[in-house]
Amino acid sequence: MTAISVKKKQRRLNVLYSVLTVIVLFSFAFPFLWMLLASFKTQAQIMSTKNFLFFAPTGKNYVNVFNQYAFMKFIINSFIVAVGSTLGSLLLGLPAAYAIARYKLQGLGLVILVARIIPGITFLIPWFIIFSKMGLIDTYASLILSHMLVGLPFIIWVMISFFEGLPTEIEEAGLIDGCTKSQVFLRIILPISGPGVITSSLLSFIFSWNNFMFSIILAGDKTKTLPIAVFNFMSYSEINWGALMAAACIITLPVLIIALLAQRYIVSGLAAGAVKG
Repeated sequence: MTAISVKKKQRRLNVLYSVLTVIVLFSFAFPFLWMLLASFKTQAQIMSTKNFLFFAPTGKNYVNVFNQYAFMKFIINSFIVAVGSTLGSLLLGLPAAYAIARYKLQGLGLVILVARIIPGITFLIPWFIIFSKMGLIDTYASLILSHMLVGLPFIIWVMISFFEGLPTEIEEAGLIDGCTKSQVFLRIILPISGPGVITSSLLSFIFSWNNFMFSIILAGDKTKTLPIAVFNFMSYSEINWGALMAAACIITLPVLIIALLAQRYIVSGLAAGAVKG
């Protein structure tokens, strides 16, 4: 095969790869584009397929979302639950991951893996019965604890690979300098594991922010979160598509901003964890 034919074949492959990439990106981006455009349309414009890109935009949907449906309350609820569950999972998960990695606690690791694999809906009824007996239904505590059921095992398994990849000489040097084991963990291990901590924290936050299953059972009027609040735009006879799309954009925006700002940490964190593991 001549050099010219090799270059032609490579050029065809590059073109094919570019076309496939555009198709895949468009498939993922189109629903978000439709949602964004629909949030600035009237109900009649949304139902019509004639003016998909060219229409007279309106901000009424966003005004109604905050004024008529009190959406700010739901944003605050989701933020409290997401931050609380993430911090709680970090507080328990980081020491647990370090202990499993350093002391080879395979049995404990297996239990956590099983808890991570089992579908969350399996725990829904037991959680509801326990929280009902304790009077914790419609409280932040019940939502935070239920979200930690998934966030905690995830943080542990992401961080185990990081801690296993750290050389023990670093810890030994800290002990020789007079640090206790807890000081070594807090002052040496955690700072150099920053990418893993950031990655696991962000993904845990995103899971909690988008969680629907636990919130629909355990939340009430006082603690209703964003995914549950979307039901306010649906009635028996009609769906307010404009307000619904505006609410969906509001729910998506924080996650999108976090992903864009922290993509470097997420990519480096997952890659480093995969290599070290």
